[in-house]
Amino acid sequence: MTHHTLLTKSITDFNSIFRWIAVLTTVVSVMNCKTIQTAGNAKASANDNLQNTQPSFIKVADGFNFPEGPAWDGINSVYVSNCAGGRISRITPHGVSDFLKASDDPFTLKSTNGLTVFADGSLFACDFGTGAILKISPDGKTEIYAAGFQGKRFNRPNDLAFDPAGNLYFTDPNQYNRNIRDGIVYRIGAQPHTVTPVATGLAFPNGLAFSADAKNLFICESAMERIWKFSVQPDGSLTNSVVFAELPGGDPDGIGFDQAGNLYVAHFGGGALYIFNPDGTIKQKIPTPGQKPSNIEFTGSDLRTLYLTEDETNAVYQLPVETPGLPLFSSPASTGVNEGK
Repeated sequence: MTHHTLLTKSITDFNSIFRWIAVLTTVVSVMNCKTIQTAGNAKASANDNLQNTQPSFIKVADGFNFPEGPAWDGINSVYVSNCAGGRISRITPHGVSDFLKASDDPFTLKSTNGLTVFADGSLFACDFGTGAILKISPDGKTEIYAAGFQGKRFNRPNDLAFDPAGNLYFTDPNQYNRNIRDGIVYRIGAQPHTVTPVATGLAFPNGLAFSADAKNLFICESAMERIWKFSVQPDGSLTNSVVFAELPGGDPDGIGFDQAGNLYVAHFGGGALYIFNPDGTIKQKIPTPGQKPSNIEFTGSDLRTLYLTEDETNAVYQLPVETPGLPLFSSPASTGVNEGK
């Protein structure tokens, strides 16, 4: 594996220093970017009071092959997919290593994208090479968690998120075409273990994230350059879809909430990390080291260290944040299995 560079101290040791760096480098500027109110009423474009923060990202490691899907284990490890490299890497305070390679298990693992760590320490992965959702034990043993729907493999599983009850939602895009909306969002029930389409007719659905109360699911529709907000019903179905925001000039990709209800969005092709207020207006734009930021994850014992995967530079970066990230429902840290995510 290509040699990587890594900050050698603890992931959480530098949080306070990073936050001071971010504060000292903040500047104010203006950007044209249209947003739409959740209720569907007209809203002015976010030209006023838009903060454009100068880059304060710190490189953690490089030498990846199209990095994606950072996932924190609640202790000290961040897993990263190499979409074009057929492997999952593991970043710790001591270095970067291959956690699992396609050659280790060619019948199960091929090309992974979105990742998330479950309460028991298992790593769940969207494998677009096999068209399946994988469950990987902490020691690297893989199994097929869901192979497809109605006898047909999934198309290109992209990103995934658990709800509080352990039901898994994931996006399954197919063609990247505004005129061919063949993307689907599926739900895999925890009990019983059934696969159900919950949203169809999307043009390349991508990143997704639950609100703090789990009553809404936000889904990026990359080919249409917008983010949807869905209501989650008691039976797990999705209804009442409204456009939360539009983000032209690139693809809304990986997303995640902080504890104040702000939505962080990696803008692939747009070279920026956007932070949206709960009402859908843009709060902040932070330029990224490359033009292709792909996904994010809040890490550290205080959830104030944001990890970013970036595909132009093929590297992973850290960014200190003042407001802690929203704990993922089924992560080891939020469930108390491990202390730290």
